[in-house]
Amino acid sequence: MGAMTGRMDSATLDQGEPGGRVEHDEREERGGHGSPAFRFSQMESLLRGHTLRHLTVDGIEAVFVRDPVLVRDILVGESRNYGKGELFRKARNLSRVGMLSEDESMHRHYRRLANPYVRSARIDEYVPAMRDIVSDTISSWRAGEPVDVQAEMCRITCAIVTGTLIVGLPQATIKALSERLSRLAWEMIRKPLYGKAAARAARPGASARLSRARREFRELLSECIAGLLDSPTSTAGYLSALLADSDSEGNRVLTPEQVCEEAVMMLTAATVTTASVMSWALHVLSTDDSAEEQLLKDLVHRRTAGAGLEHGASGYTLRFLAEILRLYPPVWISCRKALVDVRLGSHRLPAGTNLVFSSYLLHRDPGRYPDPHRFDPDRWLSLRPSSSDASYIPFGVGSKGCIGEPFAWEQLEVILDVVTQKWKLRPDPGHRVRTAPETTLHPRRLLMTPEPR
Repeated sequence: MGAMTGRMDSATLDQGEPGGRVEHDEREERGGHGSPAFRFSQMESLLRGHTLRHLTVDGIEAVFVRDPVLVRDILVGESRNYGKGELFRKARNLSRVGMLSEDESMHRHYRRLANPYVRSARIDEYVPAMRDIVSDTISSWRAGEPVDVQAEMCRITCAIVTGTLIVGLPQATIKALSERLSRLAWEMIRKPLYGKAAARAARPGASARLSRARREFRELLSECIAGLLDSPTSTAGYLSALLADSDSEGNRVLTPEQVCEEAVMMLTAATVTTASVMSWALHVLSTDDSAEEQLLKDLVHRRTAGAGLEHGASGYTLRFLAEILRLYPPVWISCRKALVDVRLGSHRLPAGTNLVFSSYLLHRDPGRYPDPHRFDPDRWLSLRPSSSDASYIPFGVGSKGCIGEPFAWEQLEVILDVVTQKWKLRPDPGHRVRTAPETTLHPRRLLMTPEPR
């Protein structure tokens, strides 16, 4: 029985039928707006008519869930019955404490601890710094000289999260942290998520650049944590909040090493996803003149009116980003494991069953989204994300949904606004942008040439 490979270019799924082995070559195709759409056509065909279907991924038996109502049951309605799945773990640098703890009460505790730094009310304070950071980064671009857009988005998002969430450190140290985090994020984005490529990458010494980037970032972060421990007056910021966390007897809950692990998770999660989404957004703008024109007009209006980007508003900027997130959800595939015997729809599944679902497929369901592969921000004039199913979950949903969603929306608008004010980005002539379904769903290579507005 074959395994899904990291690039999805030769996946073998077991249909649970005699001789039911299906090989498929996943090729890129172009959507209606000229940008690439990663083609799951054969997987869609395999799953058509099935709410659940058995398959094997990386040698592990699993059940693929296609029904958005059942996915919501897993993530929200019956979430207490599901924990982290066994799939895709080897591709990630996960801590076992804090927000990623298997213990549900600990997970909730550390969500509450992080919440003050990423909630909507706090984010307004970050906007001036965000704008300065983006402006400073893109000022190094030169007209007519191609830039690697995704690498630049890594630089920007990493500078934003370190410059806003970490305080009490010298600016030179913050800058050094940002640079090292950017290298780590860039390597993590491109890490294979599963299959033979992920198995090779997981071997000792196989991912030398990723290992080096992680080590260098952790070393500097550990030094910063040690410095904060030696400065009891430094009580502001996310790192200080982790260090100050204590039990009822006043004992520190996390060791400095665990604080470092938790911070690495939080900071990389806040950067790799946003960098990938922002790369797609700039690519689409470069290929769709109508979208660019409408977006620029709306951004000018928002800037002059002082309007913030609120989820649920109807401005073109929000519709544009909502459609980018629909077509290119950064966390494009996920897995949960049944902790007890469960009933999912009309199906009974034993404890230990791994359940796989894909936001990419959910977001392109023709039953929910007519002409699902077409880029159409105006579909959101009449369409709203459903609260009864998981047909639109770019940030996840429920108790394990992305805690940084408000932070991410604000970053996306700020980056779009500042970049498009100064530069018009043109695609690399003759280069076909390909979709890479790895740790995130990102453009494999995105060289673009900036021209002054």
